[in-house]
Amino acid sequence: MVLVILRLSGKKGVRQLSLFEVAIIIALGSAAGDPMFHRDMPIIPSLLVFAVIIIIYRTITYFASKSEKFEDVIEGEPLYVIEDGQFVLGVKNDHTFAKDEFFAEMRQESIEHVGQVKTAILETTGNISFYFYRDEEVHFGLPVLPKIYNKKVTTIEKEDIYACTYCGYSAYLERSVKVCERCERKEWVKAIKTLRLT
Repeated sequence: MVLVILRLSGKKGVRQLSLFEVAIIIALGSAAGDPMFHRDMPIIPSLLVFAVIIIIYRTITYFASKSEKFEDVIEGEPLYVIEDGQFVLGVKNDHTFAKDEFFAEMRQESIEHVGQVKTAILETTGNISFYFYRDEEVHFGLPVLPKIYNKKVTTIEKEDIYACTYCGYSAYLERSVKVCERCERKEWVKAIKTLRLT
């Protein structure tokens, strides 16, 4: 029954599910659990719960399709994470944003540094949409490869182009302790300007 209900929802995979739909699945699993574990528990009440959950789901999705504001409340809104090759300030203050997981997603798209990405949007399903610079527009950016990224410094000992590890701002820095003029952090890593391999 759970599988039939999921097929009726029209979704083809887990990554297509929104937070609201995950909550519906948990509710269905809870309704299916009692008859599966307890021999004395009749299945009819669970089927009634299934029916009510599906009616609620269909009603909410109907109203969501009619009103964008209601849909935003239920599904959430896409979140801009990168714009113009730099992290959007304030995004990392959101406890739902995990930089390590985001870097892993970037590496799976063959992205070596943030300077290759014009825009990145975290969708409501958890998927990330990337829009890339053309090769001639790629600029120096914060590396996402672990070996390079982990070579962080707070004191610049060799003049070069560095990227802020917090916001991705890149600049030519001379020797000394430098503060990022964009986010006022002091942690840097050497920026790279490789082209994306496709």
